[in-house]
Amino acid sequence: MRAALAQCQDGHALPRAFYTDPALFAWDMRHFVLAHWHCVGHTSMAANPGDFFTAEIAGESLVIVRGEDGALRALLNVCRHRGSRVCTQTQGHASNGKFVCPYHAWTYDTQGALSSARAMPDDFDRNKFPLKQAHLQVEEGMVFISLAERPLGLDHVREAFSVSAKVYGWGRAKVIARKTYLIQANWKLVEENYQECYHCGPAHQEYAKRHTYSRSQALRDGPDDAMRQRDALLGLNLQDCDFYFSNARPGQESADSIRSALVTPMVSGSRDGLPVAPLMGDFKGRGYDGGSSFIDVGPTSNFVAYPDYALLYRTIPQAVDTTAFELIWLVDQDAVEGVDYQTDAVTWLWDHTSQEDKHIIELNQRGVNSAFFEPGPYAPMEIYARSYSEWYLAALRDAVQNTPTAN
Repeated sequence: MRAALAQCQDGHALPRAFYTDPALFAWDMRHFVLAHWHCVGHTSMAANPGDFFTAEIAGESLVIVRGEDGALRALLNVCRHRGSRVCTQTQGHASNGKFVCPYHAWTYDTQGALSSARAMPDDFDRNKFPLKQAHLQVEEGMVFISLAERPLGLDHVREAFSVSAKVYGWGRAKVIARKTYLIQANWKLVEENYQECYHCGPAHQEYAKRHTYSRSQALRDGPDDAMRQRDALLGLNLQDCDFYFSNARPGQESADSIRSALVTPMVSGSRDGLPVAPLMGDFKGRGYDGGSSFIDVGPTSNFVAYPDYALLYRTIPQAVDTTAFELIWLVDQDAVEGVDYQTDAVTWLWDHTSQEDKHIIELNQRGVNSAFFEPGPYAPMEIYARSYSEWYLAALRDAVQNTPTAN
């Protein structure tokens, strides 16, 4: 860690070791990723008692389940007997309200309690062996989990969501599609790519045709005034909110909400720029504002919102050079497929963009693997990628300072 930090140059991309060294990857998982909150899905994915879905964070598997008491919980998917995965499905309904371990048939209820352990001695106390739980919080329908012993506060997240997700009506939404893209690259390359739009013009022509954020003047000039005026006329309280990275107060999770105009006359992220689903949230009965929002929480959770649909980006590190990238699309909960929307039309732009991202990020990893790679300086349009990297490096330096050197 000290050797890698010594190679860092201010204003430059990270050195090779940060994307290729298994030891640094292990540190990332245990001391950086697990210290934060991560969005794993939406409450509609487990709407009724017994409904569940699974999620992975830093190599840990969790079962997000709606208990018979109506509460949502994040259960560690690790049997308390000999450690087998208990749940092997990605989403479903617990049969008879039970999860049965496939190894020795220890059985747990939807609240995590051990209800049956076959052929154990008479003095065996089942109450001592419930499934372990992670911290779980729901914000505007989005399910966040933390595996930290003392999780960060969520004040910044709530403030950012109050002027973004709440206005878009995510609390009254439903999931219509989930897609996962396996990327042969380090997780930080995936996140850094998301954080900047310097690459959007060359790599994402369809995205660039629709979003002013892909243009350098948008970063220089700030949010489009016409979009702001439309918001005001519609009575919408959408605002920028920046508690991201180094701006986050100590003890709080980072979060931001950034507004961006669509290219006139487009009103949604679709093939023709026209609506692809019914209006959501406060936009209902008011109309489109010609804008979109980008929302970020912690190191792995990113969101994009239009007036008619939204999506969650989940960056899921798997190995030093392997990352899963999951997209989850949302529309209004009352929208009917085939009547109010077509799933392919809603998912088209960001599925197309994500496949392009997979290609360019994997090329990036191949180049970084080279012994001849030397980090270059960040461009002005990479300000958020630079901020992200500096936030990560600050955490690493804190760890180094608190680690005694060998005598």
